[in-house]
Amino acid sequence: MTTTLPLATVTFPEIRLSPRDGHKLRGYFGTVFREHSPLLHNHYDDGRLRYAYPMVQYKVVKGMPMLIGLQEGAQLLTSLFFEMKTLEIEGRKYPVMERDISFRQVSVGLSEELTDYRFATLWMPLNQHNYPEYLQKNEEERRAFLGRILTGNILSFFKGIGLFLPDGARVMTRVRPDDEKRTGFKGNHMLAVGGGCTTNAVLPDFIGLGKSVSRGFGAIERM
Repeated sequence: MTTTLPLATVTFPEIRLSPRDGHKLRGYFGTVFREHSPLLHNHYDDGRLRYAYPMVQYKVVKGMPMLIGLQEGAQLLTSLFFEMKTLEIEGRKYPVMERDISFRQVSVGLSEELTDYRFATLWMPLNQHNYPEYLQKNEEERRAFLGRILTGNILSFFKGIGLFLPDGARVMTRVRPDDEKRTGFKGNHMLAVGGGCTTNAVLPDFIGLGKSVSRGFGAIERM
């Protein structure tokens, strides 16, 4: 079973940034266009956090800045596209000489076939609570553990876009982790994972899964 949802992708081909600059993109656009929508920064006007799947995501993929908008976030990025004339990262201004946008309907849901995806940016599956449990497992157990977490991440994405699976439908995943890295996140050291996965879920390219997807982590790409 699949459905469709609107997705907008904005890229800046002439600008090169580091993957760790994803959250800085969020800070910049969330400030410049703050009055337009809380979807850009996940904060309401009274300062409360918006606890929901981010409909606007910021990431750096292969050195290129990228913005992803889903559903109402897709419409928002489209309306703001021609106002994106400058980027400023850590005091350095980048004039936007070239910017591209695509707006399309993409399929989301479950398929009878399996699909291979790679993590285009590092996936952050663990936290300070389950990391000690992860360390105690052997390699096979770790893969299964990560697979259960990724299944939960996919279900959270489906819930965030309003897709609820019928009774009996199951998300199946197998994670192919590599390149484990420790990364700093909000003052804590977290484990981030490269590699990819195989799943029966139909997922749009470059949407994020796991923790901190609005800041660029967990972007996937069909192989």
